[in-house]
Amino acid sequence: MNDLPRLWLVRHGETEWSRSGQYTGLTDLPLTPHGETQARKAGETLATVRDAGTEFSLVMSSPLRRARHTAELAGFPDAELVDDAHEWDYGEYEGIRSADIRAKDPGYLIWDQGVPGGETIEQVGARAERIVQRVRTELAEGGNAILFSHGHFSRILAATWLGLGARQGRHFLLGTAEVCRLGWDKKTPAVEAWGL
Repeated sequence: MNDLPRLWLVRHGETEWSRSGQYTGLTDLPLTPHGETQARKAGETLATVRDAGTEFSLVMSSPLRRARHTAELAGFPDAELVDDAHEWDYGEYEGIRSADIRAKDPGYLIWDQGVPGGETIEQVGARAERIVQRVRTELAEGGNAILFSHGHFSRILAATWLGLGARQGRHFLLGTAEVCRLGWDKKTPAVEAWGL
């Protein structure tokens, strides 16, 4: 067994707003039927991993129902709800499509300009850092944690795991219900698998 912790990330399945490209922060939307199917497929991927001997000693989920339901459908109904794992609070941009924002401001990128009236990227990064530190502390002797969460938050968490800073989450595209594994290259934090 590896003596360093691994953190598996699962983005929630499709919602109406993820399908339409609307920013979905704290709005508590359900999964679409397609999103439920995606969550079950993520569960099949994770079942294969578990059948091969991977055990998850720390199972967490965002408290928002799209993440909780994904965890349930993927085979983790008892995931601990972790407030820090919720999606970016998009403030005044909640429910707005990024394409519509860029139609008014062609140079707009959330990673650079942020969102009016919501969380700063640094605040989101601080939440991600708390989860990374918890995993590294609680699993200091090795083991696997899994987190069911959201697109932007998972991307920021991956960048934080790597020590790159929250803004570098821009480099990690992540579709709905995709599975990722953060781990190590020897002693260096690394992405071991992305978008399974």
